[in-house]
Amino acid sequence: MVRVVTAGHINWDVTLRVDALPDPDGEARISSQRRSGGGSAANVAAALAGMDVSTGLVGSIGSDEHGLLVRNELTSVGVDCTHVIEVAGVETTTKYLIVDERGEVMVLGNEGANEIISPEDIDSEYVRSAEHLHLTSQRPDTAAELARIATEADMSVSFDPGRRLGERDFSRALAYSDIVFLNDREAATILDSDLEHPSSELHGRVVVIKHGRKGARVDTTDGVYTHPGFVVESVDSTGAGDAFAAGFITTLLDSHDYEQALEFANACGALTSMASGARTAPTRERVEAFLDEQF
Repeated sequence: MVRVVTAGHINWDVTLRVDALPDPDGEARISSQRRSGGGSAANVAAALAGMDVSTGLVGSIGSDEHGLLVRNELTSVGVDCTHVIEVAGVETTTKYLIVDERGEVMVLGNEGANEIISPEDIDSEYVRSAEHLHLTSQRPDTAAELARIATEADMSVSFDPGRRLGERDFSRALAYSDIVFLNDREAATILDSDLEHPSSELHGRVVVIKHGRKGARVDTTDGVYTHPGFVVESVDSTGAGDAFAAGFITTLLDSHDYEQALEFANACGALTSMASGARTAPTRERVEAFLDEQF
């Protein structure tokens, strides 16, 4: 069976590179475009598989051509997709990622098949067979049920709720989560304004706050760990947060060392940002070589 189960969104991404993100009523010149699989859960699964971690994915796709392409792409890199549900007559969720010359991203998308998977669709035995569960944005009731199953099986649970955190009630899933990943904007919606004191929802949990190019920090009951990140030439931040999460989970499962996990995760995010697209997470060997180059 797999070591890690990831659950959440599985997308088809269309990445458009522009000279600058347009203002309202403005226009931007498209310099290139790229199509590939995306979605946070799928991105993390692919990144984990690339780091030699056996990984399974729980989510839903449409019965269209994009769904077939997404499944084939994930399977080809070693992700177990036997629990990815195909929904007849529904389009696979498509995201349009508009990336400017600085690597900043604007996202447009349809609902598609992403949120169709429900608590009743979960194979609890499949989840329990793993060592760790990683949740990303999805239906709150589905996330809560997955987290409950994993917690009751004494599995560790991590959750990266994503940009819709402020719009959705993820309190039940958060209550079961051991590790919560947030970026600065998301952290501002759920933590006190100084980012020092977690809300009651996150009390006692490990909170990982991603600062983008400025590194990241980990708040635990035993202390705070920080890492400044790495100076690289970033061309596309798409998928960097997902690669960061995969690197953090991979290292923590093996070492239980937050400082080491934070350094490895920042290296994963930095290397991912150096290439265009959401599926550019580095292998474990590439990350280790990059870290050796820094010292």
